[in-house]
Amino acid sequence: MTGPLLSLHDATVRYAVPGGWRARSIAALAPTTLDVHQGELLAIVGESGSGKSTLGRAMLRLLPVAGGKVTFDGTDITGLGRAALSALRPRMQMIFQDPYSSLNPNKTVGRALTEVLAHVGVPRAERRERAETLLAQVGLDAQACARLPRAFSGGQRQRIAIARALATDPDLIVADEPVSALDVSVQAQVVNLLLDLKAQRGLTMVFISHDLGLVTAIAQRVCVMYFGRIVEIGLADKIAARPAHPYTAMLNDSVPQPDVVAARATVAAASRAGVADLPSLLNPPTGCAFRSRCPQATGICAQQEPGLVPHAGGGLVACHHPLA
Repeated sequence: MTGPLLSLHDATVRYAVPGGWRARSIAALAPTTLDVHQGELLAIVGESGSGKSTLGRAMLRLLPVAGGKVTFDGTDITGLGRAALSALRPRMQMIFQDPYSSLNPNKTVGRALTEVLAHVGVPRAERRERAETLLAQVGLDAQACARLPRAFSGGQRQRIAIARALATDPDLIVADEPVSALDVSVQAQVVNLLLDLKAQRGLTMVFISHDLGLVTAIAQRVCVMYFGRIVEIGLADKIAARPAHPYTAMLNDSVPQPDVVAARATVAAASRAGVADLPSLLNPPTGCAFRSRCPQATGICAQQEPGLVPHAGGGLVACHHPLA
């Protein structure tokens, strides 16, 4: 891998909170510093509400960045105007989670693709052939061009969304939980398709998921998020084998196992554990946000928020009492 294609430096995203007599906002993404290297597959993983989708959208400036900066291929895109940002958009694309809502139900697949091709300057005479080539690359035949999205299954729609993202010949793709809305039987097919396309095209890819078992199998590096913050970053194989943060270890332990006895033991242990208070973005806790759920927590965890620092395993961890 060479230098970073995309960099965030103390990037922050805030959401307005409606109601009340005064304006309020929450920090959906705390100040975050992260590099995405040319040609790598970086996974972002965490529970629902951890901020991983917000981070993915901030990377592409699909959300306003309240603080810090985002740099793409050496260009600071944090404050770019609409025209300048539009010129960069073809190089960075997103695949959304829901294949049913990400496609216009009133446009044929062919039109959805040719409009994108027109936007990036492909001559009219070449657009239909290019659209059919894109569909072939994702495993669909040319007849799909004449049909509306409702004629396709969820897995096929996601393949169409992938073809649309590829139409601009991007350098970077952010895939936001691209298989979570699909049947289990087709999830592996779509993941393998993305991996094949990444290899064939030399893409840089950010893969967002809640499934730590999946991402440690496909990614080079894994970024673990909790409460709008990165709590651990490291090589995928090392995070799978020896997680350094207690939250990462909890995610690891929650991965379903084919061993029925082990699965029952996990369920039994979960039922015996007390229900921890989850932190609120409206009233953030002091110190470490994970401390109410953490078996390692001590007094310092309530007083001081841990910073993201190197640890013995070779990655970065935000924990006063790392496991490895």
